[in-house]
Amino acid sequence: QVFTFNAVEIQVQPFVSVKNGDPMSIVCHADISKRTDFQLKHNFTIFKDRKLVFMTVSDQEDARYEIPVARSSDTGDYECVVEAGGKTKTSDSVHVWVKGMTKPILTAEKKEVLEGEVVKLRCDLPEETPPLYFVFQKMKMNSTPQQKHVLEAHRNFSVMEFTVEEGDNILQFDCFGKRYVQMGFESSEYSNKTLVTVREPFIKPTLSARPSSNITEGDRIQFECSTVVARMRDIEIILQKNKTILNSVREEKSLKYSTVATLEDSGEYLCKVEQGRASKTTKLNVHVSELFPKPVLVASMNKLDENKELTLSCSINGFRKANFSILRKNSNGDIWLKNSRNLTMRVNVNDTGSYICKAEVKGIVKESKPVRINVYAPVSKPTLSVVSGLPEVVLGKPLRLICRSATGTPPITFTFYKGNEVKKTVINDTYATFLDENIRQNGKRGYRCDARNNHSSGVKTSNILNITVIVPIRNASFGSIPYGEVEDGSETAFLCSVNEGSWPILFRIFRKTDREVLLFEKSENADRVMWRKEAMSRQDTGTYYCIASNQANVDVKSHPITINVILASWQKGVIAAFVLIPIAGAVILTLWWFLWRKKKAKGPSLEMSSSVLATNSTSENLTRQHNDGDYYSGSGYIEDSENLMKTDESKGPDLESAEVEYTEVEVSTLDPHRAPVQKGTETVYSEIRKANN
Repeated sequence: QVFTFNAVEIQVQPFVSVKNGDPMSIVCHADISKRTDFQLKHNFTIFKDRKLVFMTVSDQEDARYEIPVARSSDTGDYECVVEAGGKTKTSDSVHVWVKGMTKPILTAEKKEVLEGEVVKLRCDLPEETPPLYFVFQKMKMNSTPQQKHVLEAHRNFSVMEFTVEEGDNILQFDCFGKRYVQMGFESSEYSNKTLVTVREPFIKPTLSARPSSNITEGDRIQFECSTVVARMRDIEIILQKNKTILNSVREEKSLKYSTVATLEDSGEYLCKVEQGRASKTTKLNVHVSELFPKPVLVASMNKLDENKELTLSCSINGFRKANFSILRKNSNGDIWLKNSRNLTMRVNVNDTGSYICKAEVKGIVKESKPVRINVYAPVSKPTLSVVSGLPEVVLGKPLRLICRSATGTPPITFTFYKGNEVKKTVINDTYATFLDENIRQNGKRGYRCDARNNHSSGVKTSNILNITVIVPIRNASFGSIPYGEVEDGSETAFLCSVNEGSWPILFRIFRKTDREVLLFEKSENADRVMWRKEAMSRQDTGTYYCIASNQANVDVKSHPITINVILASWQKGVIAAFVLIPIAGAVILTLWWFLWRKKKAKGPSLEMSSSVLATNSTSENLTRQHNDGDYYSGSGYIEDSENLMKTDESKGPDLESAEVEYTEVEVSTLDPHRAPVQKGTETVYSEIRKANN
């Protein structure tokens, strides 16, 4: 029972693209090679978009999936899987497209509604599969259809509501569906059309004005708004002007409103009737003629000094029979002054403010435009000072001045002068500031300011303010006498100076070893200072520098110098005396030894043998003296040695055949603190001749 799959094929009949509603078949064929003496059971499975749609078991090599009526939901990718005898084979996929959609069905919840009510609609696509798009349309005579869109992701129907508006009569509704196919949308045909009849819950209101819509100021005008309503429940009538509600009634058929007409009452009035969502409006224009013009208030002066006399007069052009009153404006309410067309008073600073007058005719009150009155007190003599306090400024830094007047009615005009040159003019209430950024060492240093306002007394001038310009320290130098090396116990003078800087200058001298130590500090009205240290010691060795500063608060540090305290001359002499005396003794002893050895060399060879011991002893003595640090010069010894060698040459062949032994003696460098002179290592040779025996 050996077999093998050659291929699995899938076919669509009649075509891969069919029309919505037509029949369609999906055929799966298994091409298998096997012997003819046994039967195979084939398990056929058909998938659409990877979802199982058909299964069958057959001993035939073909299986057919019948779709009697193709719908748009049958569009997709199909593939077939065949399993037989434990082996499985899958076909290639094939895309099937069912063109078109079924016609949707539209139903309305009501066939007759009132204005303001809601029409509830339902659109069904019973043979389509979500997701689906639904489009609802509301149509009325001579208007563009109103559309509403909705996406249904999990159902094949949708519900939508439309509000019935004022003026709607007979409404027509329909819908259609859309689905997403191959990077685009496919639409269904339109549904059945549904008609909805609209009834008015009330008629459009009427609005009237009595005695007329054209009246004169002071006349009473009455408005009336009414309607005819089917039922009184929830009915409301509202009267408005410029969106301001003047009056309203509920569950009544009419509204009335009256008032004494003024010029402000001219304009458009609106009557609105509402019931539920239904609303209807009516408009009426009203024109009010002027009875008399607004009064005019005139002041004898608008700006005046305190204790001066002020007269206010109120009048109406071409109209004299009116009741006048003069008032002063106030945020908490106008202050009444006098019931008259004229007012005269002596003013003070507190009378500054706005004044009006009112005129009344036939109950109509009109108000004039406000008149501003300013009463001025004279400014006091201003004071000029530096904002930071002291009348000084560091060269290169800005100078900020403030000019202030203790009294005076604002606004006050302040003028700043540098010398006789105007630098700045500022208008403020009580003070003004000035920033001078051009500070020079030899520039003008006298400042003053003027202050004036609208008082007739004129300008007041401050005292002259003289400013001290502080020049910062520049380039501190430092030196000493003597310089570099100083003898122990001697006097040293240190000099610290600056190239430039305002006096007084604070000089400080420091010594730095492992830490900084302040040695000297003094404030001088000079550009230099000298400090003498009487007795220098070895502890005073180190690095010295100075720091100079003044009122500019900038420390300037000099370059450091190094002082090395060395031994004094008399100290060196004492040390030399202690060192040279032992050395002189050693030289005399050495000379005596050579003379003695020279004498002994003339004796028998036994004595020569004895001289070896003496020579060794002498070498030890020289070595001990060397170790004790005494200075030794071997020049005399070398001369004696040469003489000895000449004597030995006269002894004949016995002595010439004798062996010669050399002993090396090194004299080390002397301690610089103990001897004034240093010499290198010298080698002294001691010649010893041994007898043949």
